[in-house]
Amino acid sequence: MKTAIAAIASLLFSLATMTAADAPYRHIVLFKFKPDAPAAEVEKVEKTFIALKGSIKQIQEMEWGPNVSPEGKADGFTHCFFVTFKSKADLEAYLPHPEHKKFGAGLKGLIDKVLVFDYVAKRVE
Repeated sequence: MKTAIAAIASLLFSLATMTAADAPYRHIVLFKFKPDAPAAEVEKVEKTFIALKGSIKQIQEMEWGPNVSPEGKADGFTHCFFVTFKSKADLEAYLPHPEHKKFGAGLKGLIDKVLVFDYVAKRVE
């Protein structure tokens, strides 16, 4: 009986580990633009960030949008970019990627504040 319980526990642990290893990595980026950032430059940032999906193969999915919350709790952050990677290794390859670095350099003078939050997705069933 103890052997069967140990085998089942081992199998469940293996399944849990496999699921965690397969969980996507999420990369959330929030931008707070400077008050005097020209609208055309903000639009250019949007388009350039979106274009990263086509030039960096590690990006699986990307969503983005401006803040539309009526709660007034965004602390001045106006734009959210939500990027999904298959693995930690993919996220780690993305960060120093030349296109990502080029994008970051293009933000100088436009961004007041940036917030980056990464996490491993856990699903609620």
